[in-house]
Amino acid sequence: MSFELPALPYAHDALEPHIDARTMEIHHGKHHAGYTSKLNAAIEGTDLDGKTIEDILKNLDMNNGAVRNNGGGFYNHRLFWEVMSPNGGGAPSGALADAINEAYGSYEGFKDAFAAAAGTRFGSGWAWLCAHPGGKVEVCSSPNQDNPLMPGVGCGGTPILGIDVWEHAYYLNYQNRRPDYVQAFFNVINWDQVSKNYEAAK
Repeated sequence: MSFELPALPYAHDALEPHIDARTMEIHHGKHHAGYTSKLNAAIEGTDLDGKTIEDILKNLDMNNGAVRNNGGGFYNHRLFWEVMSPNGGGAPSGALADAINEAYGSYEGFKDAFAAAAGTRFGSGWAWLCAHPGGKVEVCSSPNQDNPLMPGVGCGGTPILGIDVWEHAYYLNYQNRRPDYVQAFFNVINWDQVSKNYEAAK
């Protein structure tokens, strides 16, 4: 079984002006496609072939650079497209909002923590909102294409929201202004999907 590049759930230009169409075309059609094909090449003929991406990452040999980098790249980007929407923004509600308020005092407190995690991640990487069994949530970040499903990475738990802070995610539109990109991201978060991720993860 090989992994397939998931289709974007919206048009390339649907997230403008927050994320521009050209960035989306390159990010999805080149970067995510590359991670997908290289992951398939790395697992072909091994005992990982046929496993889910979640199983692969949770039981990963962290010295296997090809699967670590490309498996992470495949999983991370798949989540990234899902947690954005042209109708996004606003704030979470329900059980997820309660968990965020308990952990960070308010939605604004969460935004500050998430923006700090994204803004202070040196070089390339991701910032995450993760859910732990029982429902506790936590913000953290990870380098490169690592994610908290992998052994010993980040805050553990299951990523339910993530932002890509590799320069390819924002440089065409924002250049070196990563904080502006992070603030723009809040305008496209699909909180309905993040809530579904939360319910599944907790």
